[in-house]
Amino acid sequence: MSKIISGFSKRTKEEKINWLATHYFANQPEIIAIIKQYWNSDDALQQLHDDFIENTISNFYLPYGVAPNFIINNKAYVIPMVIEESSVVAAASLVAKFWSTRGGFKAEVISTTKIGQVHFIYKGDENELTQYFNSKKELLKLATASITKNMEKRGGGILDIELIDKTEKLAHYYQLHITFETVDSMGANFINSCLEAIAKEFRNNEIEIVMSILSNYVPECLVRAEVSCTIEELDGDAPQKFAEKFYQAVQIASIEPYRAVTHNKGIMNGIDAVVLATGNDFRAVEAGVHAYASRSGHYTSLTHCDISNGVFRFWIEVPLALGTVGGLTSLHPLAKLSLEMLQQPSARELMMIVATAGLAQNFGALRALTTLGIQHGHMKMHLMNILHQLGANDAEKKEIARYFEQQTVTHSAVVAKFNELRNNN
Repeated sequence: MSKIISGFSKRTKEEKINWLATHYFANQPEIIAIIKQYWNSDDALQQLHDDFIENTISNFYLPYGVAPNFIINNKAYVIPMVIEESSVVAAASLVAKFWSTRGGFKAEVISTTKIGQVHFIYKGDENELTQYFNSKKELLKLATASITKNMEKRGGGILDIELIDKTEKLAHYYQLHITFETVDSMGANFINSCLEAIAKEFRNNEIEIVMSILSNYVPECLVRAEVSCTIEELDGDAPQKFAEKFYQAVQIASIEPYRAVTHNKGIMNGIDAVVLATGNDFRAVEAGVHAYASRSGHYTSLTHCDISNGVFRFWIEVPLALGTVGGLTSLHPLAKLSLEMLQQPSARELMMIVATAGLAQNFGALRALTTLGIQHGHMKMHLMNILHQLGANDAEKKEIARYFEQQTVTHSAVVAKFNELRNNN
């Protein structure tokens, strides 16, 4: 039977699941049971989730955890985090507690400008295009009046419209480069609606509109988070040596792309987890952040360190386009709960919280790397995942966990200990 299907989206959820099980799985009853066991028992809540995307057949659960003890600008937070990696929430919590007694985190929003572009082809005289743009500029703004009305009441809207010549890089290619302020919304739908209205007003017989779309590269939507203390306040028997190794680790990530990618991935462990928990778009954030890390033409660290004059300073500057109203932030029950947990932050406050989570995660990773090694804490947390895979019972989990309190955790060592227990029983 052919596996190509027409009208799949019009089928009921049951019909979609049955078709999928029939064509792609051997043990159909087991597969159907697995899919259905993740359905929410509350029909209304399940329907809400079903409507988020098309062709929904079930829910894919990720752990929802919290990291307490974050002090940001002298205000206490418990930060929600959605992530599957075992050591992330633990590391964030430990780092938050560490810095809570050393002045906490300081954060500030540097700028909040977002970008949208109308991309078009024009083969005529450049001076005529410039004259045409200048004559239309105010009309372009007026064309969005019905869209921007409410946003302007909240202090946002269109900030400027520029004509950009890109013909040196691509023949006949120009763009309208529009800057926006979207206040507490991420603003994707708002920006795209404005761009389409502007494109419609701008086009003529000589201007071929290619596309109108926001940019997820937001180098002017920037936030900074920082921690600092005297070197003597750092943990350990040799705080000066620790500070020097930590500094060198950051310097290596600043000049070595192979290290920088993993270094920044660790930062995104913290950032993405909070972005997900608050119903924001982590793919947009990821794309923008990594573009920012490459803005010099060389992929580099997002964090920076200084250890001069007896003071340890560690900070991050990162672009984050986030929202606290609209989209999933208003629809997903746990996203709404997350924002309430964070004391209903503005978008600017959420930027500072998210940047802080990324900085904390990076501090935890670098502290582990430059002292005991990254696997020491990570594998301790991963121990239970290994035991789940092996099918260990509660008694076996407790005994093996006790054994590895004083032993190095590796997958092979856990398997060997598990087999030893089973063979002795």
